[in-house]
Amino acid sequence: MISNDSRCVVTGLGVICAVGNNVEETWKNALNSVSGIHQTTSVDTDKCYANLAAEVHCDTLDAIDAPEEKDRVSKLCIKAANEALQDAGLGNFADDQRVSVIIGSCVGGVISVEHYHQNGKNANDIPKMPIAAIASQVAETCGAGGIVTNVANACAAGTISIALACDLIRAGKADVVVAGGADSFAAVPYSGFLSLHALDENGCSPFNHCNGITLGEGAGIVIVESYAHAQKRGAKTYCEILGSGITSDAHHITAPREDALCLTEAMNRAVKNSGIQKSDIGYVNAHGTGTGKNDNAEITAFTKFFGEENPTVSVSSTKVMTGHCLGAAGAIEAVFSIKALTTDTVLPTLHYSAEDSEALKAKVGKMDFVQNVPHAKALKCVMSNNVAFGGTNASIVFSKEAANVSYQTAKDQKIAVTGLGIVCPLGNSKAAFVSAIEKDMKPESASIHSTISLEDYKELGIKMAFYRKLDNLGQLQTVSGMRALQDANFKVSEENAKEIGIIVGTSEGGLGATYDFEELITNLGNAQGSAFKFPHTVYNAAGGYLSICSGIKGYGVTITTGPVSGLDSIGYSMNVIHDGQEKAMMATGTDENLPIITEFAQKLNFAADQVVAPYSDSEGCVLGDGSVSILLETEEQAKARDAKIYCYALGYGNGRKNVKFGKIEGSGEALDNAIQEALKDSGLSIDDIDAVCGFADGFKKVDNIEKASLIRVFGDKIASMPVFEVKERVGEGRAASATLAAAEAALLLSSELKSEKAYFIAQDGSVSTKMVESKDLKKILVISFAAGGSYSAVVFGK
Repeated sequence: MISNDSRCVVTGLGVICAVGNNVEETWKNALNSVSGIHQTTSVDTDKCYANLAAEVHCDTLDAIDAPEEKDRVSKLCIKAANEALQDAGLGNFADDQRVSVIIGSCVGGVISVEHYHQNGKNANDIPKMPIAAIASQVAETCGAGGIVTNVANACAAGTISIALACDLIRAGKADVVVAGGADSFAAVPYSGFLSLHALDENGCSPFNHCNGITLGEGAGIVIVESYAHAQKRGAKTYCEILGSGITSDAHHITAPREDALCLTEAMNRAVKNSGIQKSDIGYVNAHGTGTGKNDNAEITAFTKFFGEENPTVSVSSTKVMTGHCLGAAGAIEAVFSIKALTTDTVLPTLHYSAEDSEALKAKVGKMDFVQNVPHAKALKCVMSNNVAFGGTNASIVFSKEAANVSYQTAKDQKIAVTGLGIVCPLGNSKAAFVSAIEKDMKPESASIHSTISLEDYKELGIKMAFYRKLDNLGQLQTVSGMRALQDANFKVSEENAKEIGIIVGTSEGGLGATYDFEELITNLGNAQGSAFKFPHTVYNAAGGYLSICSGIKGYGVTITTGPVSGLDSIGYSMNVIHDGQEKAMMATGTDENLPIITEFAQKLNFAADQVVAPYSDSEGCVLGDGSVSILLETEEQAKARDAKIYCYALGYGNGRKNVKFGKIEGSGEALDNAIQEALKDSGLSIDDIDAVCGFADGFKKVDNIEKASLIRVFGDKIASMPVFEVKERVGEGRAASATLAAAEAALLLSSELKSEKAYFIAQDGSVSTKMVESKDLKKILVISFAAGGSYSAVVFGK
């Protein structure tokens, strides 16, 4: 039996959706088979073939603190989070580092994107736009001081956020996690799905008429707590969260695999990680969107997976009530699944006629596809599934009882860095980056960019037909990822495709593409959206393209928390390997510098009009971009295939002190905490660290936080310890620069980068520079920051 320290239980639920503004109202309406799908009142439907949506009607969303600072999506999420925390008997956490927030979303603050474009380009709208704002504002509201991040895997994001919450608890990184998802209904997703001809003009009817989806909005939150913590405070518990499975299709950016191979694998992983049998699953809350491709693929998956072991399992899709709430879907459906489990009730899919029932029976045989009304059923375990653009599949299991859950099965495995893929303004390869440093190259203008060329594609064997499908972010990500595989001499094959995964960290992700799409439909109308452009608005499209190009079918997650996402991708990848879920992971940071991103920086008054050096007390910084991918794998596998090892990933840590999203002033002590946590995780002390790869970008508000923290943490040692600042050469590339700093550490430790200019910080704060040789460096600390007061640290060593 799993130890109490690593059992994960649900102690609170919160929800807001089209059929209810709280859990009680939502569940009551679900039991009465009420649908929240009606004619939309919030978007322009002129010349559009479908005009239905499942919209939230709530008069108290603006009752939260400072509503003018938050997009509708954050308001929805905060309302659900407040309900869940109250249900769990938890209050303000006062920046408690053992409390985390993980929120999934697909389109984030898209209403603020619309408002910015259509109402005079007010700078106040900008901090509300990125998905990264959501978890940060939830954390600010409740005082969570631990890991705060957002999962951006489109329609699977809510499920993955709950799975990741359990991973953090089992890794000893958190005691309580506020987990879930949120999305709002808006013109961009509405027009986008119209352009794909994916909306049903009569309202969705999953596994039935299968003519398309109906969009909804809302938020779902579950409070995930370690069993030991919940017991200590005498909390009630709804259920156990046993295990999850996450995979990538490596197939198509919007369509699922017809053979359901990787969805079936996600379900297999969820059951295996849960320590149960397939026959223990009594009910599946299916993704069930209502499109023919999705519904048929799911039926194929259920038939393959359950077979004769569980032929009468109950299945339904609750999207016929709530609409498809995108990144909130999995979280709302988790609440439904938990309520079903705890009340021994299976929910229905609506709108079946007798003729429809007969047609479905011919497809599914004995399986109980619940229709029109709920019915009672004794339940031991339930499963909730979601799939998403980019080819993501996610499955999670909730149970009334604990089970023999596998976790941290490879904790003793050393994790080697075996491949580096670098795309940055200095060049699109490791060799170009090293050469540029040797020549002391620096940006020559106040707007710098990475440029992908046809030569990159030819060298990597990427076909032009594939290249034409990609937007700029997808190009950056695909080239860096393929470079990392090439550098590691790692051949993805049918045999190992499921044993390697990808975590993409990004600060703004698809925000530029979202703005581009918003401009298009504002000018031409919602009926004229582009089916080519729309998929790029989802943040995980870049990771999806890399999965398709490389053939990687394992764990696939996109996280977005600001610049720290580039380092968090490394830390979370280490967790995945230590969990025994994958033998190898590609950790990557990717962000772009489109004209609109530069415009946002200028509007917020932190874009410098000339190149500035770190610690130069500037009022701004120069923006950059890029994508850097780092291949991590178990030392055992690396040595077995005779891989070159740059260094080892020894540990990671996070810290947070809540400030307003968009700000960092006053949060610097959280960086101290992140460093100390990384050292603790690595089993090291400050005396063991030989150098730091930092995040200073010339903007004094950022640089002063780094400088002050390093002085506090390292004391007198900092005066003689080199601090390397890669942003001096590539600009502020956010997540890309954070991962590039880690790649620089790997190059220094392997002595492929023989020397580099370093900064030395005196106790009085003054700074000097000199060249430092890498041959004596053995352990390097890498650090990064994010708006809202989040910091991350990773330790690499020889």
